[in-house]
Amino acid sequence: MTHMNLVVLDMAGTTVADGGLVEQAFTVAAERLGEDPATMIDHVRATMGESKISVFRHLFGGDETRAQEANLAFEAAYGELVSGGLIAPVPGAAEAIADLRGEGRTVVLTTGFARVTQEAVLDALGWRDLVELTLCPADAGGRGRPHPDMVLAALLRTGAVDDVRRIAVAGDTSYDVLSGVRSGAGIVAGVLTGAHDGAALEEHGATHVLASVAELPGLIREYEA
Repeated sequence: MTHMNLVVLDMAGTTVADGGLVEQAFTVAAERLGEDPATMIDHVRATMGESKISVFRHLFGGDETRAQEANLAFEAAYGELVSGGLIAPVPGAAEAIADLRGEGRTVVLTTGFARVTQEAVLDALGWRDLVELTLCPADAGGRGRPHPDMVLAALLRTGAVDDVRRIAVAGDTSYDVLSGVRSGAGIVAGVLTGAHDGAALEEHGATHVLASVAELPGLIREYEA
């Protein structure tokens, strides 16, 4: 039997319901920089799940100074929205995580946000002690999704499993899925509570598509059986 003892979960759109705050924060950031958000939003939507600084580097043609300014503006805007009480757990997410941990599995939360924003989200939800480890791109060498680095960093940091095939990954974006596929994870589940639909998730290699992360514990048990 293959025990899936490491579970790597995305945050916004997967375990955290933010009601489209990413797009709102990008719009605010663009306007603060004197840019037209309408020219940027299609790329933002297509790259949901990617490290935000990488998105801005693309949008500003490699202008690192401008990209860093935009990233700081985005992080500030998102933090303000979070502080305004505009996020909540995806229904059943905290319970699913408790279920997974109760079965002896290690759960890691990952994000494309900077650490300061990730911590603001965790604080707003009271999730500081919910999981064993949280990771942002900077914790895995700076490369975010669709690279597999955060999933592999979760393996290296926790030592929870001895084989990448014993990792389960879940996320709501094509890049979340692609990151899991590239890591070699045995389960790469797309969830329908966030940015992308089932067709996009399957196109990028999802082994399963779930209505929400609440279904993940049951899927893992079925997989092991």
